[in-house]
Amino acid sequence: MKLEFHHINLVADDVDRLHDFYTNVLGLGDIPQQNFPRSEATEDAGYDGQIRFATDGSMQMHLAERDFDVAFKNDQVINPVSRGHIAFRTDDLAAVLRILNENAVPYSDYGTAFSKEWHQVFFRDPEGNVVEVHQQVATLG
Repeated sequence: MKLEFHHINLVADDVDRLHDFYTNVLGLGDIPQQNFPRSEATEDAGYDGQIRFATDGSMQMHLAERDFDVAFKNDQVINPVSRGHIAFRTDDLAAVLRILNENAVPYSDYGTAFSKEWHQVFFRDPEGNVVEVHQQVATLG
């Protein structure tokens, strides 16, 4: 099982202002929104908040509209867009879930609720920080 840093998610009430700060003030590159196909949000599932993206060329920043109700809407416990999170990509999500279960770490499995191309799981580290681990759907066995 391989884990690699993928992105940092920051949340904001004004996503465009935050994106402008990181791209125009600090000089990070913009990643076009169409590079991230989103799942269709419904009244009962998903997330339809605004998201913008920035990068230094290797790491990504996902700048998402704050939504305090997304966990309730998706029948989950952990809310990844209330305060933000760090994210890792894995090549073996099943192995990650086994490790979390073996260590009694509760998690919220959002599947593809946010992204058509990623299966996402969220949990908290010992200090309460939200952590995402995802695997590209195309590589799921």
